[in-house]
Amino acid sequence: MFDKKQKSYTDLLGKTNRIVEGTIIKGDIISQADFRLDGNLIGNFQSGGKIVIGPAGSVTGDIICKNADIEGKLDGKIQVTEVLNVKAKASIHGEVTVGKLSVEPGADFSASCIMKTITKNLMLNDGQQKTK
Repeated sequence: MFDKKQKSYTDLLGKTNRIVEGTIIKGDIISQADFRLDGNLIGNFQSGGKIVIGPAGSVTGDIICKNADIEGKLDGKIQVTEVLNVKAKASIHGEVTVGKLSVEPGADFSASCIMKTITKNLMLNDGQQKTK
């Protein structure tokens, strides 16, 4: 009587990928789901979700994502469209482009930083666009 769309296997398990401590990946990672990295990535990372780099995790390469929590090491460029949280034990060297930035005391933040606001186009009553 009612057609229910079946959820995929990954929807049922949750959408967080995890790379555990002691794992080394050489190459690029592209994912739409959230990602937790406690191992080492030598390459680039791209996600439509959030990346969490744990205290034992490290990335040597570029990162593009929606949100990020960094507690480990990053050597490269990172572009975060929303919020980047840099924890006290984090070490970031390179270039950072963010919407919002939070840095805890004690973090090693040796990077150039550009903060970009998200612009919204609004239609006025007379049909003209206004950028907010």
